[in-house]
Amino acid sequence: MADSVLVIGAGVMGLTTAVCLAERGVDVEVVTGREPAATTSAAAGAMWDPYLVRPAGLVERWSRDTLGALTGLSDDEDSGVRLVEGTQQSRIPCDLPVWAPLVGARQCTSDELVPGFVTGWRYRAPVVDMPRYLAHLARRLRDAGGRMRRHHYDTLADVLRERPGPVVVNCAGTGARSLVPDPSLEPVRGQLVVVENPGIREFFCDDTPGAESLVYIYPHVDTVVLGGTAEPGSWDTDPDGDTARRIVQRCAEIDPRLADARVIECRVGLRPARPEIRFEEERLGTTTVVHSYGHGGGGVTLSWGCGRETADTVLRLLSLTP
Repeated sequence: MADSVLVIGAGVMGLTTAVCLAERGVDVEVVTGREPAATTSAAAGAMWDPYLVRPAGLVERWSRDTLGALTGLSDDEDSGVRLVEGTQQSRIPCDLPVWAPLVGARQCTSDELVPGFVTGWRYRAPVVDMPRYLAHLARRLRDAGGRMRRHHYDTLADVLRERPGPVVVNCAGTGARSLVPDPSLEPVRGQLVVVENPGIREFFCDDTPGAESLVYIYPHVDTVVLGGTAEPGSWDTDPDGDTARRIVQRCAEIDPRLADARVIECRVGLRPARPEIRFEEERLGTTTVVHSYGHGGGGVTLSWGCGRETADTVLRLLSLTP
């Protein structure tokens, strides 16, 4: 194909979009200031769970599509995706989330509730080992003929001067704040702790409305991811020791086996939060920029639905589809 498409960003949204394009025959280059393993996506929990993101229409459509894609990937051990059963619980009465039917969630019985929680729902959903998953996406991109290059662009004007192609896809995450620029986008700092798995097989998430702290336990085969934090406006990517200790303490109150689990590492990422996802086309000279950023804490949950719709948009712009 003569027309080459540039995708800015190598987090889960950028890589998934690039894979969707490359596997449909588009010549794709991903340009990123950081390797996938150093992006915010690598520091995600991560589990299929629409969180900190709007608008509802896009979230509903994309999350449903992505649930199917991740479920399919769970058959591939190298993907880092596993289907895990567990519960979300609340300390105050509340309704099941609107997405509950998608995963067949049911109300918890009284003996399934952790002490201090009054309601909850049990279901099975994809839990994702993000470092492995990002490596899986990078391999798929390469196998489909796509390329990745390390480079940082300060502005879109710099992009267009260097690469005046027909289409650029902006999946820059928090980087879009300065790249576009877009002052409506702000970081929401998230920190988590990875510990050795003491035998936990089910996930847990505190879904109490208005809770001051995030509490989640996402088991993988040999490790458990414990979280977390949501700190709006913070650009600090250095792990904080006191925060890590509080995360472990809160999670150990849910499952005491975690109290003595060996800490392997702490991760910090900056969720790209915005009043609503920006998903639109912008004509700049002879180039159309397809903006796809502001997915907040829902990047993994929305990635395949958004990536496929972005690929449809790019193919239309390249006049390859009606």
